[in-house]
Amino acid sequence: MKISIISFTENGAKLSEMISEKLGEQETELFTKCTYFSGIGESVRKIDAPVVCWAGEQMAKGNGLIFIGACGIAVRAIAPHIVSKLSDSPVIVIDEKGDYVIPILSGHIGGANELACRIAECIGAVPVITTATDIRKKFAVDLFAKKNGLFIENKEGIAKISAKVLAGEKIRLSVETGHMDTEEGLPENFYRLSYPPNEKADILITSETRVSGALLTLRPREYIIGAGCKKGKDPEMFSAFIRNNLIKAGIREDQIYALASIDVKENEPAMVEWSQKRKIPFLTYSSEELLSVEGDFSESDFVKSQVGVGNVCERSAMKAAGPGGELIFKKYAEDGMTIGIAKRRWRVRFDET
Repeated sequence: MKISIISFTENGAKLSEMISEKLGEQETELFTKCTYFSGIGESVRKIDAPVVCWAGEQMAKGNGLIFIGACGIAVRAIAPHIVSKLSDSPVIVIDEKGDYVIPILSGHIGGANELACRIAECIGAVPVITTATDIRKKFAVDLFAKKNGLFIENKEGIAKISAKVLAGEKIRLSVETGHMDTEEGLPENFYRLSYPPNEKADILITSETRVSGALLTLRPREYIIGAGCKKGKDPEMFSAFIRNNLIKAGIREDQIYALASIDVKENEPAMVEWSQKRKIPFLTYSSEELLSVEGDFSESDFVKSQVGVGNVCERSAMKAAGPGGELIFKKYAEDGMTIGIAKRRWRVRFDET
């Protein structure tokens, strides 16, 4: 995820440079509304557009936002662009002295809380985390879903589950048979129901759409898109290509676990933009890693001469799917783009949350 940092004073701009250096320059873009540029490096770009327009542009790209300045500026800038806690960009505010790092939007699913703690450690600041489940060190179901590659079917259930957790009430859990290896790490007051549940579950985890009715239903992101494309491909054309083939395969976008390709494509604009806009991980592998994937793949001598492996889309999809993965959509090529889709064998764990 690209992180866009905006500052409003010279000290703030200098702090943004330090944060960029600590995080890694490829992760960040620096902007400022400061009119006095003494001592500010060339990496900081001055913008003339209203901050609210800048914020909308960055959030549309799926970028994380850091405001170095007052919380009020950040709140007013992002307010018109907030859509859903399941898709909003993470937003953080830092004072210009770098004393406090405050996540204000998308703390769990967007990763703002985690990013705030990371930045605070880098610059010696205090992370100000206000999420109730975090400060009380309680189970956060939206964070659990993110870490386990699950999508939330009914977002209104998040608050209901969190309220029950914070109140110390029992949480009834039902997981599709064969997809939870161990009960190790199961949070306090959680107990498992049979599957399908013989009573109403608080949390239901299943890929089977015939089973529903829980307070909160989590579905696995089961599919990996393996893709390739010619250098400089138009992002809209690539997006349409992916969308059309997902329709052919009968797969929804919220079922996608990752986009995968070869490492020479890790900075390909069309692929990076598709991934960032949807907050879907973009995984890349070396030609050696792809060659090690076993299976019957459609090989191309030309592709092999260019990148060292004769099939990128199918092999990368299967590599990302891991053990037990299955290729369910064979290679399809069109106008310099290729796609293959694999289905992963999903599992949930509580001891990693």
